[in-house]
Amino acid sequence: MTLWFVFATMTIAAVFAVVWPLGRRGQPLREGNEVVVYKDQLAELERDAAVGLIGASEAEAAKVEIGRRLLAAAEAGQNAATMTGRTGLRRAVAILGLLGVPALSVAVYLQLGSPQIAGAPMSARPQTASAAEPIESLIAKVEAHLEKNPTDARGWNVLAPVLMRLRRYDDAARAYRNIITYGTDSAERRADLGEALTAAAGGVITADAKAEFERALALDANDAKARYFTGLAAEQDGRNADAAAIWRAMLDKAPEDAVWRPTVQAALARVSGGGQPALDANKDLSPAERNAMIQGMVERLATRLKQNGDDVEGWLRLLRAYMVLGERDKAQTALAEARQALAGNAERLKQLDAGLKSLGLDG
Repeated sequence: MTLWFVFATMTIAAVFAVVWPLGRRGQPLREGNEVVVYKDQLAELERDAAVGLIGASEAEAAKVEIGRRLLAAAEAGQNAATMTGRTGLRRAVAILGLLGVPALSVAVYLQLGSPQIAGAPMSARPQTASAAEPIESLIAKVEAHLEKNPTDARGWNVLAPVLMRLRRYDDAARAYRNIITYGTDSAERRADLGEALTAAAGGVITADAKAEFERALALDANDAKARYFTGLAAEQDGRNADAAAIWRAMLDKAPEDAVWRPTVQAALARVSGGGQPALDANKDLSPAERNAMIQGMVERLATRLKQNGDDVEGWLRLLRAYMVLGERDKAQTALAEARQALAGNAERLKQLDAGLKSLGLDG
């Protein structure tokens, strides 16, 4: 009711603004009296000039002035007659404004508006529109916005988790980097970036991902995600005891309702039981999908090491992956390539030989 009252008040004000000037009356017309007065003045002036009460020059000047005023009065009379003729038109326009404006407004609203629909809060309206729109379309809109506004950290913050759920890991990693660059640096964001890099590598914790987890722990030593993946990196390096120690410490301090507790417990049971290294953190994949993903991870890792062979941990992860997959011949070939790549660095060769002891692979 309040809204309708406001609309009605606004309509009345608009109509009043149109009708008021049309309803104003002009000043009373005095053309009849003025003409008579000026004629009497001319007659009196002629009498005075005839008896010699006023000079000829003064009489002539006075006649000119009185004649000018007489013409002006006559013209005013003609205008008054014209305005009197327009009175009917003014009244018609006023009535049209008084009745036509509200009627036209109501007709337009009933045609274009929706008076039968109940009101809804503004917060609910965009949600209704977005629910019917495909997620791909929404993401495309956000990405188009971020292309024009690359420093919008809040936009990247919204987009990054969605890209992770869609398994667009490389794009998610880029989004998290932009959050850190244009927003605020935090342990949570560093751990998210490390997770995206790990997922992009098929579950292998690369040197870049490990560096992000270390940065996260430097900002917050208790960050659960960074600690979990640090233990996973130790497991992938063959240091099961170190991984177990990290995960036991997490469980000792974790509340009973921690959402990540089951994941860490399963990881601890895996390393404590001497199981295979965790090459993939995604447990919801079918065996065929898991195998295909691991194969893709191994191929990407091998390609990266051919381009940059100084990564000892990367070579050890590659060798371990081949052994897990039962591809011992490929492991031997990769070992030869690793020794060739590290031939100029005695310290790295020692690290490689030390890592081979846990693989069951002849050095």
